[in-house]
Amino acid sequence: MHTATKTLRSGSLKEALKEIVKANRIINKLNCMIISDIRIKKYLVSLLLFGITFAQQAMALTPAQQISLATGDNDPRIAALSHVSELGDVSAVNFLQALLDDKVKTKGNAIYIVDDTTVTDALTGKATTLPDAVDDVVNNNQMRDELSATIASLNLLSKDSKVRLDAAKSLLGTDPSAGRLTLIKKVEKIETESTIKDILEQVSASIEITDNDKAVRMAAVKELGDSANPNNKEILSSRLEADGEADPEVKAAIRLALRSIESNMAIYDKIGQVFTGLSLGSILLLAALGLAVTYGLMGVINMAHGEMMMIGAYATYLVQDIFQHYMPNYFQWYLLLAVPFAFLVTALVGVILEKLVLRHLYGRPLETLLATWGVSLMLMQGVRSLFGAQNVSVENPAWMSGSLQLTANLILPYNRIFIIVFAMLVLMMLWLMITKTRLGLFIRAVTQNRGMASCTGVNTSKVDALAFGLGSGIAGLAGVALSQIGNVGPALGQSYIVDSFMVVVLGGVGQLAGAVYAALGLGIVSKFLEGIAGAVLAKIFVLVIIIIFIQKRPQGLFAFKGRSLD
Repeated sequence: MHTATKTLRSGSLKEALKEIVKANRIINKLNCMIISDIRIKKYLVSLLLFGITFAQQAMALTPAQQISLATGDNDPRIAALSHVSELGDVSAVNFLQALLDDKVKTKGNAIYIVDDTTVTDALTGKATTLPDAVDDVVNNNQMRDELSATIASLNLLSKDSKVRLDAAKSLLGTDPSAGRLTLIKKVEKIETESTIKDILEQVSASIEITDNDKAVRMAAVKELGDSANPNNKEILSSRLEADGEADPEVKAAIRLALRSIESNMAIYDKIGQVFTGLSLGSILLLAALGLAVTYGLMGVINMAHGEMMMIGAYATYLVQDIFQHYMPNYFQWYLLLAVPFAFLVTALVGVILEKLVLRHLYGRPLETLLATWGVSLMLMQGVRSLFGAQNVSVENPAWMSGSLQLTANLILPYNRIFIIVFAMLVLMMLWLMITKTRLGLFIRAVTQNRGMASCTGVNTSKVDALAFGLGSGIAGLAGVALSQIGNVGPALGQSYIVDSFMVVVLGGVGQLAGAVYAALGLGIVSKFLEGIAGAVLAKIFVLVIIIIFIQKRPQGLFAFKGRSLD
């Protein structure tokens, strides 16, 4: 490889390519040996990739190539593109991109690249002035597709793995071109990223399926059939048309591959539904955990619980606004402050609500329900007065933006993954607090038998206030999570309050384990039913299922163990 780079510097491209081929043969021999240090192999492959890229960058489009790419009919221009792709001429990308962006103009054999402020003679690379009566280079849809695909093919040689991945993805589903196959096959051999390599194998198969050799077509069909990519399904289906595949054996293999793709797609669709259900269940769990504490402890039907979630979401919005205006360099970490801030604010609101309103209404569930409903209306109107009636937007940090694409039809958004992990962390912390702390011991004692706990010296009124604050704070954390998947508005909590009560009742009053099973179960069942019957009917079916279940088992999934259930 050192010899190749030295030869390149001396100006002999032909000799450099010979040295690169020799290096490739050496690496192939090394692959046949047992090499204990994988880093050696990676280093050698990197050297080979560097050498090829260096060699290709040394090549420049000749005037004849530029003229053939910019003038004439489609067929010769596409043939010229195919030739550039076979050569792997990376230096052609800028010129091809200018063609795609309609920045190239011609006059006779002269070619000009017209940018916003400059005009460049494409044949000499020097700045110039645009002459009169130039012709625009016209690209129809076919030519644009070919240009885009050729640019993507050449970008496969980029040093940036993200650029290579995007280029490989863009080639999926494009019209097959034998000219691009040569370059793709070369890149396949030296590509070190398994994801990119898998995509390139599919692209190669989509091209080879039109090969004249039956064995090559059969291998391509098998390769395409092993994936769950909808583009592969279209490629295979087109081969079954009248002017497509003629061989009966290959046709049978295509039909088998189509069934395999449909089966794989169905499996990944189900996995996607489970993930979406877990995401919804995690939100319901966060919303219901606070109710599981307060309703189980005090028997209070808190209709303002949804507004606690709303307050948590607006608290997140305030922290975001502070970071944007005063600490923009640290904006990506604003959630680290928003989480404890939202918890403390909503916990404080919960303690105030318990001391001023609920404390005087214990034992009167109807009055408690009406009072908390009135408080919820007051809180919503207060938010409208402070922030306006319109929704506000809360941005995701960069590390929560984007998604994890496992297959073409299975994409997992990072913000949803974060919510699932966040819900599990909140659940774990709440469980540790309930089972391992003095306050948790008092909450369990008061929940099981308030009178006996009071007789042993437990300050039940203080426990009620702290527990209600804890439940409200957890609702605020749910608001933080909700702010990351949608807009924040005064009616945010109203969408989840009914579902939260259903989770608590279904899981069992005051039972954390029951809340977990009920929330995740309702989330997954709801998403599967939505895929069958639609969102509205799914809600009705879920409600009917819960009503029937509660009639058969009034105590919920987990019966509470205690001396008193009043």
